Amino acid sequence: MQELFRTEPATDFVVGYVVLALSFVLEGISFVRSLRQTRPAAQLFERDVIEQVMATSDPTLRAVFTEDAAALLGLVIAFVALVAHEVTGSVTPDAVGSILVGLLLAVVALILINRNRQFLIGEEPDPRIRSAAIRLLLDTPEVARVTYLRLEYVGPRVVSVIGDVDLVGDDIESHVAVRLRALEAKISQSDAVAGAVFSLSAPDEPSLQP
Repeated sequence: MQELFRTEPATDFVVGYVVLALSFVLEGISFVRSLRQTRPAAQLFERDVIEQVMATSDPTLRAVFTEDAAALLGLVIAFVALVAHEVTGSVTPDAVGSILVGLLLAVVALILINRNRQFLIGEEPDPRIRSAAIRLLLDTPEVARVTYLRLEYVGPRVVSVIGDVDLVGDDIESHVAVRLRALEAKISQSDAVAGAVFSLSAPDEPSLQP
């Protein structure tokens, strides 16, 4: 902002170009790594990379990807502004470029804050993950019906599972409680499950379908 009103002659444009080039290479390496990490999940869920970055429950991956993308775009803006500064001899393009980079970073920060806030207040996974979880429970020999299921992210790629199930057979209450605890322990063995809590379904409740 000060450069718009108090102009100072710039020197050593070559140094500026070298710094921008090195920064672009380093940021590019980090961006490519995050891109490679995102692509398999994007292909699995049939999303493009941007959609997967915004949908993933991994805040670190989302932060690295978006920050690197913003940094690369910011370096392009800075390069154009520096070229315009050298060609025109005016510091205005350089100052405007700096302001644009600052606005870009602010927008990215707000996007990350809002997306992470949605996970903090509780967000359910993709419907396809829910369908797979229902299918998994119904394929379990001791489960006859699944009448309620809620999955909620509690960490990067980790969910909590809460549900109502109808167990096969007609055991006494004490045996049913033991079988429910065993089912919870079985489901919680998955690395993707932080914990599972199951209750018994009412007799007239219909089973969920995958």
